[in-house]
Amino acid sequence: MLYPMSSKVVELKRKLESFMDRHIYPNEERFYREAEELGPWKVYPVVEELKPLARAEGLWNLFLPESGHGAGLTNLEYAPLCEVMGRTHLAPEVFNCSAPDTGNMEVLERYGTEKDKERWLKPLLAGEIRSCFAMTEPAVASSDATNIESSIVRDGDHYVINGRKWYTTNATDPRCKICIFMGKTDPDNPDRHKQQSMILVPMDTPGIEVKRPLPVFGFYGVPDRASEVVFTNVRVPKENMLLGEGRGFEIAQGRLGPGRIHHCMRLIGLAERTLEKMCRRVRSRVAFGKPVSEQTVTQERIAEARIMIEQARLLTLNAAYAMDTVGNKVAKAEIAMIKVAVPNMACQIIDWAIQAHGGGGTSNDFGLTQAYATARLLRLADGPDEVHRNQIARFELKKYSNA
Repeated sequence: MLYPMSSKVVELKRKLESFMDRHIYPNEERFYREAEELGPWKVYPVVEELKPLARAEGLWNLFLPESGHGAGLTNLEYAPLCEVMGRTHLAPEVFNCSAPDTGNMEVLERYGTEKDKERWLKPLLAGEIRSCFAMTEPAVASSDATNIESSIVRDGDHYVINGRKWYTTNATDPRCKICIFMGKTDPDNPDRHKQQSMILVPMDTPGIEVKRPLPVFGFYGVPDRASEVVFTNVRVPKENMLLGEGRGFEIAQGRLGPGRIHHCMRLIGLAERTLEKMCRRVRSRVAFGKPVSEQTVTQERIAEARIMIEQARLLTLNAAYAMDTVGNKVAKAEIAMIKVAVPNMACQIIDWAIQAHGGGGTSNDFGLTQAYATARLLRLADGPDEVHRNQIARFELKKYSNA
């Protein structure tokens, strides 16, 4: 292996896989049923039942690389564990390793005051509350974050916040208690990357209205509790500003780097699980006188899927290694590359698996429609493919600026 696992990671992976076999996979059907029956405004009991079990086994907050609160793993060490958790939608929250809480906890860890950490980070680390991240807006092309129009205006000892956000994950969850809000404090600054700020907004503050849950390919709550939220004259203390006015874009880049690689790690696990389902299905079905697994087109797709997964995994491990050794900012190209490659890989493999399952693949019975919704969503979340491709091209062209 180019990136061998340490004995610590090998043991954690063994424990994690055992927990998945004992508690996660047997409860998947119940999880999807609760999500469908209870909807996005409720807590799913199965998740709350399993969280204490995971914590008791030391499988908790594995994602925090620079903190004494988690397992003290590097990004490279966390990668194979995150991949295991990504095999099912149920797992990440059970281990307190789900988005957007992971990114928000990292922001609070790095940029929050001691008071912020006590009030918000501590219960998030304990899995007692959830959080949301309000950046994307329906009125502008939010793929360019400098377009964001929401306002954060200083008024004495407070800031007044106005704006309409959507795809704000977790906002419909009754446990969601804190929002990290991105808006403009200095819209006239000639440096467009210093117009934005991020501020902590308690979700019970007057003026916040969670308008509606947003379906992702018809799913409410799984794979994402996407929500539309309106902020009208929301007043919060000036102390809630993170890092300082004009530092929002800086925080966003620091936050989204780890978030992007975590999404990719999980998607590799989802792709592996999907390939397993595909192989089992085609071995058990007969068409035109022989097993579907013996059809050449099926074998070609299985072979291509294995190649694509291995390529994506190596690319992701390389990005994790770069983040650990040279930092997120220097590893921008590596992060951008996986953010394009991995969701596209997962979309293709899931599509092949749906095809192999026949009509049943388009139902919710096999978990493939939920998987496709996740993979397709992640070609947009944390920056669409086009933005990352443009960035990669600019990095490449810069090498020849003096040619």
